[in-house]
Amino acid sequence: MKIAMIGQKGMPAHYGGVERHVHDLSVRLVEIGHEVIAYSRKWYPEILKKDVNGVNIAFTPSLHTKHLDAITHTFTSTIHALFQDYDVIHYHGVGPSLLSWIPRILKPRAKIIITFHSIDRYHQKWNMIAKFFLRLGERAACTFAHETITVSQSLQKYCVNEFGKDTAYIPNGVYIPEYEIGNNLIDKFGLEKDNYLVMVSRLVPHKGAHLLIEAFHNLKAHNADDPKIKNLKLAIVGGEVYTNEYVKQLHLQASNVNDIVFTDFQSGDMLEQLYKNALTLVHPSLNEGLPITVLQAMSYNKPVLVSTIPEHLELINNPRALFYENDVDSIERCMDEFLNTSAEQRSAMGKKNLETIEEEYAWNIIAPQVEKVYAVPTKRQAKRTARLSQLPV
Repeated sequence: MKIAMIGQKGMPAHYGGVERHVHDLSVRLVEIGHEVIAYSRKWYPEILKKDVNGVNIAFTPSLHTKHLDAITHTFTSTIHALFQDYDVIHYHGVGPSLLSWIPRILKPRAKIIITFHSIDRYHQKWNMIAKFFLRLGERAACTFAHETITVSQSLQKYCVNEFGKDTAYIPNGVYIPEYEIGNNLIDKFGLEKDNYLVMVSRLVPHKGAHLLIEAFHNLKAHNADDPKIKNLKLAIVGGEVYTNEYVKQLHLQASNVNDIVFTDFQSGDMLEQLYKNALTLVHPSLNEGLPITVLQAMSYNKPVLVSTIPEHLELINNPRALFYENDVDSIERCMDEFLNTSAEQRSAMGKKNLETIEEEYAWNIIAPQVEKVYAVPTKRQAKRTARLSQLPV
């Protein structure tokens, strides 16, 4: 099949959960024999490439502003797609879904797939007008697609309850590293193996970095004489996405604690080392689809500490790894209790996480499920096949 991916910022992925999802899914689909074209915005990739691991990259223009970038890029990508011989046009995200009606009407031979990644209107960075259109995008995702995919069970229930739409639940996937990962690069940030906590995220308010910084500050203050906490650091891996003021506030908030390190966005070997050498990943998010950063940490055989939002509870059920969302005291207690567990217990938590990935979230399990959705014929295709079967030989 010839498959187009629309809605992501681009490839190769260097930040963003949707971008990582599209990157890995596209590469996997190419590996199993499909032709994939991923639409990209020129400002996003660190290096402009027309081919990434066999995936063809198509660059189309956009208006690079907070509110117009995604929708204008989706529009130019969609218009380009109308003139290509795609079997499947796959939109990612509820915002881009607003324009999925165009190929549904004007390119009826193509199958339209939409992945509902998260309820974006809950994100605090959007104003009321943007939230209104994102709500329309949710309805569009459940209306115009031949098939809608939801990446979490809670999103699947949401689509049924809000729009009466039965969706295909196919979670995000990750690759499991099968090679040795060193620790030489993290020296750049003054970090030592197993002596720091890590948060990997875009720095937007609903991800909760401000909550983690306050909890870490309190943990330090309340355990000033504990050597394992006294020398512990917190690495915050990620950067701003039209949230400059929020990031400035985070740096100001962290200025009272010498042991908080901001690395900005990282990718490749550096990101792998930041995951692999951390004592644990802490994810204090208030709203998610299904967090790829948590899945990635789990794939590195690491414990993770997460807020008790439904999407996290689909992945983690160990009470030692859970804290209440939007609750600084709960985050602090969870980190404190984790740091006081034995190395054997922490290792067991990481092993359990890796087993979960191997059994449910590895790409060799997830990609065939997406491929199966692509392969189901539309009503139009089924009718055409039925007519052809009735013709005399």
